[in-house]
Amino acid sequence: MDERGVFTYIGWSRWDRSPYQTVAHIDQPRKTDEKPMAEKVIIIGSGPAAWTAAIYTARAALEPLVFEGAITEENRLAGTLPLGQLALTTEVENYPGFPAGDLEAYLDNSIAKDRRMIMAPHEKQGVSGPELMELMRQQALNFGTRVVTQDVVGVEFDSHPFKLTDSDGQTHQALAVIVATGARANYLGLESEEKFKNRGVSACAVCDGALPRFRNKALAVIGGGDSAIEEADYLSKFASTVYIVHRRDQLRASKFMAQRAMDNPKIEVLWNRTLAEVLGDDSDGVTGVRLKSTAGEPFLEKRVTGVFLSIGHTPNTAFLAGKLELNEKKYIRWTVPFRTNTSAEGVFAAGDVADDYYRQAVTAAASGCQAALDAERWLAAKGLT
Repeated sequence: MDERGVFTYIGWSRWDRSPYQTVAHIDQPRKTDEKPMAEKVIIIGSGPAAWTAAIYTARAALEPLVFEGAITEENRLAGTLPLGQLALTTEVENYPGFPAGDLEAYLDNSIAKDRRMIMAPHEKQGVSGPELMELMRQQALNFGTRVVTQDVVGVEFDSHPFKLTDSDGQTHQALAVIVATGARANYLGLESEEKFKNRGVSACAVCDGALPRFRNKALAVIGGGDSAIEEADYLSKFASTVYIVHRRDQLRASKFMAQRAMDNPKIEVLWNRTLAEVLGDDSDGVTGVRLKSTAGEPFLEKRVTGVFLSIGHTPNTAFLAGKLELNEKKYIRWTVPFRTNTSAEGVFAAGDVADDYYRQAVTAAASGCQAALDAERWLAAKGLT
């Protein structure tokens, strides 16, 4: 137990049997005139942006407290368990500093043993998503970051110190807040889609498209907007054929992007079709798709080894309940050019929760650094450090 009246214990996730370090709070009697101690910085989230912000604020002696999210069935189904979207991917080839190689010895020595056991041994490949996230988390802990395995379910930013309520009913105060809750990819909700996630079903072509299992194979992209065309165009660099599956008889994408798809000899648009089922088996993963017609035609099956969903993302901002300004897509709006400031002074946003364009681990990490520096400098300017 520390001076804040908290202790750390190791609990086990019922979802993946992995250990999660949690900060649990004990109710202790306070004198009636004693005010609760405000944290210097609270970080909400547990993806690359959150852990990078934690590393920077911890090294700046701001003693960050990170709310990494709760381990619940609801969060599992929504894809918002601790460690963010990157923990739902397999091999990560495009994060700088992790070339393919035998990483086992490094991982064994870098990550706490009670967290290391969830990793699968491998040789001569890039770091996996869960491994990369565990490395980031461990690095933050090494500098003294404290972690609460709960969601933040309510915030009050109209008074200072700020007040946050977690899913365990505890209230916390903070002098500065960094929101880094990310965005989750939209899925159709098919049982087969869930079954083959990370085994041929993906929501990020840039993240996964160059992996060996997809090279020189037929792939399917579900969607018809600009993002879907960008995904298909990217995949065509590696695939033999890319099928764009669109529910209408014309693309929603801009004319320029639609023409790009039409001009690409590797791209074929399957009009008036929706994904009815992802086909596959336990050994090979995805082997095909079954497509339903929106124009009364029979079902159509295509052999593919990958299915890429490109039907949008949903930022994890519902808990803010109007406390921060959002853009038309419900992402947090940065209010100062080239800064991570939000509409509430002293509250900063980092990562995919404020980025509806790039949505990459490396850009999220970069904005986590920015948010940490912005928070540190704001606290110093206010004389709060």
